[in-house]
Amino acid sequence: MKKGWMILIGVVLVLFLIGRMFVGTRNSFVVKDEAVKTAWSQVENVYQRRADLIPNLVQTVKGVASFEQETFTAVAEARSKVNNINMAGVLDNPQKFQQFQASQGELSSALSRLMVVVERYPELKANQNFLNLQAQLEGTENRIAVERRRFNETSQAYNTAIRLFPGSIIAGMSGFAQRAYFEAAAGAEQAPEVSF
Repeated sequence: MKKGWMILIGVVLVLFLIGRMFVGTRNSFVVKDEAVKTAWSQVENVYQRRADLIPNLVQTVKGVASFEQETFTAVAEARSKVNNINMAGVLDNPQKFQQFQASQGELSSALSRLMVVVERYPELKANQNFLNLQAQLEGTENRIAVERRRFNETSQAYNTAIRLFPGSIIAGMSGFAQRAYFEAAAGAEQAPEVSF
């Protein structure tokens, strides 16, 4: 009789420890998932800041370089594409995430072309409003790079946690899926050609 009680207590203790490990591991995944969502929201914030700066920048440049319509159209179309992306589920859907990243890349490319146009107009370089907008845009681009790096680091910590054993079993049972990473744009490994 005493031996039966000892076995029962042992089994209950083992089940308690397993349950505690399950709950603790799952809770750590929730914390890491929330960290990824927080990092993602910061990425969205800095991209929104850039999108808000673009109309003022384009209007300032248009005032001086009114015949560069093709460049202005490209910037407007790229910004429109970015604004038309349904952000719901971007973080949970790798295809939507890639679409978001591609549209942001197109906008970055269009802005680069706009800055090339600016080089042809010395009067813009003397325009204080333009210089302020350009400085804000450059600062925002740096913020974007920082927040994307933070997002990737947070996603890596989360992805690693849900792939390690025994966490991978708990993650699978609880529905935790891997998060995508920001990646460099195609061709980014090649230095741009500059000719004078």
